[in-house]
Amino acid sequence: MASGIFAVLDDIAALMDDVALASKVATEKTAGILGDDLAVNAEKATGFLSSREIPVLWAITKGSLLNKIIIIPIALLLNYFLPIAIKIILVLGGCYLAYEGVEKMIHYFSTKFGKKSHQIEVEKEDNRDEKAKIKDAITTDFILSIEIVIIALGTVLTESLPVQISTVIIVSFLATVGVYGIVALIVRMDDFGFRLIRRSKTSGFLQKVGALFVRALPIVIRILAVVGTIALILVSGGIFVHNIDYFHHLFPVLPDFMKEMILGILIGTIVLTMVTIGKKFLVKNK
Repeated sequence: MASGIFAVLDDIAALMDDVALASKVATEKTAGILGDDLAVNAEKATGFLSSREIPVLWAITKGSLLNKIIIIPIALLLNYFLPIAIKIILVLGGCYLAYEGVEKMIHYFSTKFGKKSHQIEVEKEDNRDEKAKIKDAITTDFILSIEIVIIALGTVLTESLPVQISTVIIVSFLATVGVYGIVALIVRMDDFGFRLIRRSKTSGFLQKVGALFVRALPIVIRILAVVGTIALILVSGGIFVHNIDYFHHLFPVLPDFMKEMILGILIGTIVLTMVTIGKKFLVKNK
């Protein structure tokens, strides 16, 4: 009996070692997309009232966890029964990300060179419903989560099913906690600065550091807006390059990031044009 228990414990220890090693490799493989995920979601989670930042971020985090709870079993089943479906889903998700990235680019340039339209768009953005913003952030997270899960799964395809399941769950959990934990630190940067200023009774070191955090937040948010938009386009382009053979072998002399940027902008423009025409058609026929 005792030897049987020790044998089971030995099997569990061996499984945990395999999971730990596989999780390390999978995390390294997903590091790039996690960086893009951070940039995109940090930009999505900003722009709310200070009192609503943490509740909104918590709502998005719960949505992200739910996304992964939905995606993981579906990805495992599709990978076993219908692998081609994963590529199709990824490409469709890439089209959505490219569309969103190009839409943000057009919005930026149109408001940059049109002061009146900029003011109108700012007012529209300020009046957007909080729930709509959360839904938008969770939708984008869903697409990014698919890629994270697929990449993590792709690193352990030769492993046993328990290792595959455990690795994908661990990487997905770390992705959500890590990304949104850092985002929470970013959006509360100014509050931390104000606390330092209040605690400093004189114009000493703490007050200067606090003032630096307060002044830095708007700059960080503007940078995140730009980086997040670029990340959307690069991620979408990367999906097309890695999942469509024709695009993979297209322009072999170009660096990967340039090819991904070109494809992201091109396909995003096509999708945006189709969506715009579709909306006008629906409005016309109402």
